[in-house]
Amino acid sequence: MSGTQRELGTANEDTDKPRSRRNIAKPVLLILVVVGLFIAATTLNVSEQLRQLRGWIDGLGAWGPIAFFAIYVLATVAMVPGSGPTVIAGGLFGSIWGTVLVSLASTTGAALCFLIARYFARDAVAGWLAGQRQFQKLDKLTETHGAWIVAITRLVPVFPFNLLNYGFGLTRVRFWTYVFFSWLCMLPGTVLYVVGADALVQGIKEGRVPWGLVGVVVGLVALLTVLGRFARRRLRSAEREAAVSTSE
Repeated sequence: MSGTQRELGTANEDTDKPRSRRNIAKPVLLILVVVGLFIAATTLNVSEQLRQLRGWIDGLGAWGPIAFFAIYVLATVAMVPGSGPTVIAGGLFGSIWGTVLVSLASTTGAALCFLIARYFARDAVAGWLAGQRQFQKLDKLTETHGAWIVAITRLVPVFPFNLLNYGFGLTRVRFWTYVFFSWLCMLPGTVLYVVGADALVQGIKEGRVPWGLVGVVVGLVALLTVLGRFARRRLRSAEREAAVSTSE
């Protein structure tokens, strides 16, 4: 082996080491977060608080899920982060019904934000977003990649979720295109949060690890990682195309 080859080999090893460390750090960080949440939930007696909240929901009868749905939709319109209610849904309603409720409520709330921005408060929303560089970037991308940009931005947290809900209402994206791709691409993240919360609550209640739900969570993390990488590549490609068209 020549000196140049040895130097190249050493350089590749040096660049591979930080990359491998980053790859190892992600699952380790995920495990630490899950363990931390389990300890916090046990210490704060979250299961008892959820039991009381579930009792209140059950006391409403058939109106319980409807009340949760309405609260979630209003919270989305009010730009309250949806991660908290999503996790609560997993603890209250379980994996299946929690996913159904959150998916419908988050999509309905996002649709209402879109309609408000497009038809009812266009000037106010436009004034609010006028100085946002991210919205200007979003507006340019949707001119040529409407449906793809809706899908990509729901998978990759490049733009704030609440900004997207109102921002898309000012673009040329069609309403039902926005609704369908928002629902479809928010669904994996919704299932991840809901099933993860359900697994945590069941683990606390039963004193054992619900391996089936944990397997679903791990599979979803892998799926979202793959989709996120694909979406980032598509976003970079769309940005390059938009930059070329702008310069021309």
